[in-house]
Amino acid sequence: MENKTNFGGLGLSEKTLRAVENAGYEKPSPIQSRAIPVILARRDLFGCAQTGTGKTAAFALPIMQMLEEGGNYPRPKQFRALILTPTRELAEQIDSNIALFGRSMDLSHCKIYGGVSQNPQVKLLANGVDILVATPGRLLDLFSQRKLEFGGVEFLVLDEADRMLDMGFINDIRKICRELPKKRQSLLFSATLSKEVEALAKNIVDNPEKISVSPDKPTVDKIAQKVAFVNLENKFDLLEHMMKARLEKSADSLALIFCRTKHGANKLAKRLCRIGIEADAIHGNKSQSARKNALERFKRRESHILVATDIAARGIDVKDMSLVVNYDLPEDPETYVHRIGRTARAEADGESVSFCTSDDAPLFKSVEKFIKKRIDVMADNPFHSEAAQNAATLKTALAAKLSGGGQKKRDAEKNYARTKGSCQKKSDGGEYYGGSVPSKKIRQQAKPDAKNAGQNAKGATKGAKPNGKRGGEKIGGMLKRKMKAAGMTSLPDRTRGGKKKASFWQKLRDSLRK
Repeated sequence: MENKTNFGGLGLSEKTLRAVENAGYEKPSPIQSRAIPVILARRDLFGCAQTGTGKTAAFALPIMQMLEEGGNYPRPKQFRALILTPTRELAEQIDSNIALFGRSMDLSHCKIYGGVSQNPQVKLLANGVDILVATPGRLLDLFSQRKLEFGGVEFLVLDEADRMLDMGFINDIRKICRELPKKRQSLLFSATLSKEVEALAKNIVDNPEKISVSPDKPTVDKIAQKVAFVNLENKFDLLEHMMKARLEKSADSLALIFCRTKHGANKLAKRLCRIGIEADAIHGNKSQSARKNALERFKRRESHILVATDIAARGIDVKDMSLVVNYDLPEDPETYVHRIGRTARAEADGESVSFCTSDDAPLFKSVEKFIKKRIDVMADNPFHSEAAQNAATLKTALAAKLSGGGQKKRDAEKNYARTKGSCQKKSDGGEYYGGSVPSKKIRQQAKPDAKNAGQNAKGATKGAKPNGKRGGEKIGGMLKRKMKAAGMTSLPDRTRGGKKKASFWQKLRDSLRK
């Protein structure tokens, strides 16, 4: 029986094992030990594993080994393995890992994505490459320009398939798959498992081997997750307190802070720089060169804090980055998983702190429900907010909801009693007092008056309904006759200047007659 506790028992060649040793890997992760033998057996694969568990090596190592053993060479404008990623940062990360693994292999690789000039990318593709790492948008753009061809693809990898669905790449993926050869090996990897991802997998992989590593625990167990309940106006003060205490303890510590908006990320980075903490911002509005420079400065520890939006939630892989701060909670709980997955990479430890205000309570509850785990409250928080904690605690919120419903019921009963008491009869005269009178009594009092009015009207029929159409016409006719006898003009006959105003059609008829 093969030993899968080390890379030697997974079926990898001696050259691939040397590449693994040079990369610093000691033992395979669960997704690697289960996926590598399946891929080497030429089976399609649908893999689901937590963020930061080594999915890149799980598909890159066996594919690179099979490409080298195949002995084929790519034709011009073609590539033998296609790896699709949702973001530029993830494409950079995968390409760097392939370069690390392939130092002793005779394989060419290339990365293409938007935001930069396409000329260098087209030049590399002109002679063909063994492995192409690409984002869907730029790939289809170059295909429409006939700068590349899909006919030589032997392996297809969809990495972070759930993120691709979130970013709206589903139609682009379908277009790409229609152009690919039907005879190929397809691999699909995702950090979260959902019905949408499973539906996508049915159209891409053929009779796949399904591998799920802890799908019920979407967050890595080695991440110490904490929540800091704070008022909105104290969020930056709390962040300043945390960062200064952390830098005093360890001057080389790194922290990744997530904001919800691009403007918020820029603003937060500038505020941190003003108080003497080096920070850079990275988001979708930044050029690719600016994003790459910020990430390189962060890796070299020239800046200790990187403020990012969710566009960078996948693809940032920095060694020894032990803290992720959710300055703004994400609207999608799955995004929370990928945010905190930037720490505790490669079996290391990590910590995440999420700021939660009273308005963020629904988002925080959805996160706890999704990860199926209670997040501990941050102990060292000088700006703790009891109101935010009460709003985010499910038991307190439920009790408040129930008590609120009971209060509404009691208020309704009081209003009913007040209305009923204000309409009670006097014991002596039988009259009503108070603010309201029952509608039934109003109708009983109104009937005799309406009946007398109908009897006094000329030509009124006996028993005519006062509230009906006929009764209303008779009462109106009597009123007109009384007004006429008194020398008054009825309302419809009153016009400005005492004369009846002629209509447009009357004027038109008069002009035609003349």
